[in-house]
Amino acid sequence: MASPISANRAELLAIATSVATEKMIDKEIVIEAMEEAIQKSARNRYGAENDIRAKLDPRTGDLRLWRVVEVVEEVEDYFKQVDLKAAQKLDADAKLGDFIVDPLPPVDLGRIDAQSAKQVIFQKVRDAERDRQYEEFKDRAGEVVTGVIKSVEFGHVIVNLGRAEGVIRRDQQIPREVARVGERVRAYIVKVERQNRGPQIFLSRSHPEFMKKLFAQEVPEIYDGIITIQAAARDPGSRAKIGVISRDSSIDPVGACVGMKGSRVQAVVQELQGEKIDIIPWSEDTATFVVNALQPATVSRVVIDEEESRIEVVVPDDQLSLAIGRRGQNVRLASQLTGSQIDIMTEAESSEKRQKEFAERSKMFEEELDVDETLSQLLVAEGFSELEEVAYIELAELATIEGFDEELAEELQSRASEALDRREEASREARRALGVEDALAEMPHLTEAMLVTLGKAGIKTLDDLADLATDELIAKKRVEQRRRDGSAPARRERTEDKGGVLGEYSLSEEQGNEIIMAARAHWFDDEPNEEAADADSSQ
Repeated sequence: MASPISANRAELLAIATSVATEKMIDKEIVIEAMEEAIQKSARNRYGAENDIRAKLDPRTGDLRLWRVVEVVEEVEDYFKQVDLKAAQKLDADAKLGDFIVDPLPPVDLGRIDAQSAKQVIFQKVRDAERDRQYEEFKDRAGEVVTGVIKSVEFGHVIVNLGRAEGVIRRDQQIPREVARVGERVRAYIVKVERQNRGPQIFLSRSHPEFMKKLFAQEVPEIYDGIITIQAAARDPGSRAKIGVISRDSSIDPVGACVGMKGSRVQAVVQELQGEKIDIIPWSEDTATFVVNALQPATVSRVVIDEEESRIEVVVPDDQLSLAIGRRGQNVRLASQLTGSQIDIMTEAESSEKRQKEFAERSKMFEEELDVDETLSQLLVAEGFSELEEVAYIELAELATIEGFDEELAEELQSRASEALDRREEASREARRALGVEDALAEMPHLTEAMLVTLGKAGIKTLDDLADLATDELIAKKRVEQRRRDGSAPARRERTEDKGGVLGEYSLSEEQGNEIIMAARAHWFDDEPNEEAADADSSQ
């Protein structure tokens, strides 16, 4: 670029037009940049203390240069002030307190000044270009764009998007995919951030939404909204699952996504470097959807624990490896697809588990209610698992069990209540032995058993409890169970995420908030007393 300071008027306008066109920014921004550059260079020549202004006419190219001075009675700053007599030579109507214009002659700036001016212009134009890029892409998150690979830096792929550049970070690339400079690539815009070095456009080829967008491009029914992809899960470069549903009963969603001879799904598979895609019908019924999600394995039974957001799936012995998949891939993708943790077990393991639970519950009723084995097993067979269920069920309902009468039902409820009282008293003694304050027993929703748990965790005073966040108190532990693939018997692995202190008691978030706020109430009760004490001491 020629120096705007030394160029003639026509050249100045030509430069402004050329830069604005090349960088796709407003010509006025370039003109302002030139004016700022001229002002900076003029201050270098006349003195940085001067308040020098420049104005470049965008139509004619005329350049005016002047300094602004204040009219004062006695001059203290000769660079920015002028006395009334001198001011009236410049402007006959000047009076004290006015700011007047002192025209300056054009200056022939040297090479260093011109270079400095160019830097100012370049910086201003670069800032304007960054703003333009950000404004153009800030609302395009969620789109699929096509660009050309510009470079690969430290494993991150820089993509030229035409008017901007995006980056595909290493963890957002498809594993084992080779990026070659100059090749065209499609990617999903995850987010756009404004940063000091310009807008950062983060792209992804491993995001599940990228696969969904590719299907929308290949399947007209998805683009038109007739078919919807309700859920998607990916193990990038290896395997993926999508759950689809049709708004039109006459259109098969799976067949439409597969296409004639698999043409539609193959187009997506090729873009994803051979990633195998299972297309399954989505269902509002969780059990049905889980069965579909675990294809090609056959499922015998599904047990759903909505409270824990866990699903127990029972499969035939010969289907175990197929249901789990290589390195747990099939069950992992199914879990992501359904949004719930899936535990897989064989029919033999399920039977063993049920027998163990049956024996444990029967033993508990036998001991706590002081009844014989037959009666305790009958209670478990009828679906009872806790003493509370026996104690608080409607008497008439308990009496309707085959072999029971009202007298027996009353006796069982009475014994269940007594057993609960014994448990409560034992927990109270254990709580006091741990040193847990009685004040904690007055908190809402807390039982003596919970207080024992708190005491074992070192929470023994109201302040200890009040210092906890709700999540630290009630968050449930998440337990993942996985199995290794292979011909040998499946082996469980158990990993636990640390939950809240009372995570095992299934308290709701609302209940947790009530407990914490009740524990903190005494903090606010003390405030007026402290203020009164301060007032007394000051008197």
